[in-house]
This record gives sequence, C-alpha cells and structure tokens, in this order.
Amino acid sequence: MYNILVVDDEKEITTAIEVYLRNQNYIVFKAYDGEEALKIFQKEEIHLVLMDIMMPKMDGIKATMKIRENSNVPIIFLSAKSEDMDKILGLNIGADDYITKPFNPLELLARVNSNIRRFTSYGNGSPGTTPENVIKIGGIELNDAKKEVAVDGEPVKTTPLEYKILHLLMRNPNRVFSIEEIYEKVWQAPAYNPDTVTVHIRRIREKIEINPKEPKYLKVVWGIGYKFEG
Repeated sequence: MYNILVVDDEKEITTAIEVYLRNQNYIVFKAYDGEEALKIFQKEEIHLVLMDIMMPKMDGIKATMKIRENSNVPIIFLSAKSEDMDKILGLNIGADDYITKPFNPLELLARVNSNIRRFTSYGNGSPGTTPENVIKIGGIELNDAKKEVAVDGEPVKTTPLEYKILHLLMRNPNRVFSIEEIYEKVWQAPAYNPDTVTVHIRRIREKIEINPKEPKYLKVVWGIGYKFEG
C-alpha cells in the first residue's frame, strides 16, 4: 500500500482525486495549503505528492523546496493552464512532472502509477559491484547496483528521474534519443509533458559537467534530441 499526499486549496478537487486514488487502493492524505502539507509529510511516510501551485499560507513552489531539502519523493504539480512559468520554475526546483487542470482521471492515475513504480525501484538493487553493474565513460561512473553516480571519483547526488535519464543515455553512448523517447522510456508513460525532459537534462548537466553551457558528455543534437557522448 502506498501513501499519497494530495495538496490543493480547492476541496472539491482533493475529494475527487481521493476517490480516484482510493479506487486504486492508494492511501490518501489531504492538505489545503503548503504549511499543512509539510506537517503531514513530516509525520507520515509519503510515497508521492500531488501539489497545487497557487495556495494560501504557503504555495506549492515553496512547499516543494522544503520537501526537496530532505526527500526525493515524486512530486507532480497540479497546475492551471495560465501557470506555465510556475510549472517551469517548479521543475527547476525539483518537481518531477505536472498535470494541467482540468485533467483526465485516467491520465492522472497513469502518471501516479508510473511515478510510484519508478520511485520504488530506485535504490533497490542488490548490494555489491560487478562489471555489468558499472558504466564508466570518461570521468562519469554510474553504479547501477548501488544507484550511485560519481564524477571524477566524487559522488554526485541525483534524483530518481535524473538517475534514470542518465542511466538510459550512458547505457547507449552516442545514440541520439528524441525528447519523446526519453520521456516514454523513463516515465514509462506516453509523452504527456516532453518539455520536462529538457529541464531535467539541464539539472543533470549542472551536476556532471565542468561547464554546463559547453557540455563534454550530455550533448544536444539540434532538431533531434540528446545523446551521451562516449
């Protein structure tokens, strides 16, 4: 059983989402502002957060920043169409994905399920290191048994999404993946929001590249997609 925290100041929305999720056997906690959400998050074991952006007391952006100080739990934004800049800001500070209101219940459930699968599989590899578990290209080393990344021997902290993207590209060096391909393989869902891939790629570059503006490893192929040069 997985616990999901639904945060939205519109009670009709939280109630509707609760019904959808409970029908899929999820346990649901509800909050109506960012401050209440943080109190619940500290008390309960939460496996995924559905977070509205515009809320009283503390908005979703600030609440996400607080959660990201100590947790990599998946966070999906619930946003209105008019909040495009807030969606991009949210992705930059650590959100995993977003759903635009009004949303299709089946799409909501698909996105929740895929994020739960990805999160629960992250970090659960068997202990130990064997050659097939380690990918090393230049100064970048990825240990898939331990779900760890190192740059020139120094460990680098990645989110589950960042790790999955990096793992996909490093396992296929020099192969160009379109943004849609990356989304579908990593999110394990149709490419609902392929633009989120670009944001996550930028965050990965900031962690593994000496100069993210002139990347040595994670390169764009204009008009096509991205590749890890090996």
